[in-house]
Amino acid sequence: MFTIKIEIDRPPEAVFGYLAQVENTPKWYSAVEKADKLTTSPVSAGTCYRFLRRLPTGPAINDVEVIEFIPNSVFTLASRSGPTPFTYRYLLSPQDKTTQLRLEGEITGEGLGHGFALVAPFAERLFERGMRANLATLKQILESL
Repeated sequence: MFTIKIEIDRPPEAVFGYLAQVENTPKWYSAVEKADKLTTSPVSAGTCYRFLRRLPTGPAINDVEVIEFIPNSVFTLASRSGPTPFTYRYLLSPQDKTTQLRLEGEITGEGLGHGFALVAPFAERLFERGMRANLATLKQILESL
């Protein structure tokens, strides 16, 4: 598990609104090429998506579910299928005129095949580094709106 904190110069409702519109994910998450909503109801706990991801081993599909949805406060996504099981819990806290976004992430590469076992001890650090870059992109996008 890893935790990343960033400050975003936008109010929590703007940050949450952007995160909860999961179709935005390919704009800021480098490994996600497409995010399609699979359910028709408004976004809430139980809403499902299909992510087309580009991994070092090639294209991959993850079915993802919103498992926590507390407006302007907590938004959690968990994979339900795919080669890299993950849970990303985004916690938002107002900080004066900004938002502190804290990501609590758990991800493994257990579905990436035998070669992955050789780098497993380093995998979480690699995923964390990638998520730091992704969150920097998210911050840049949100602060330019």
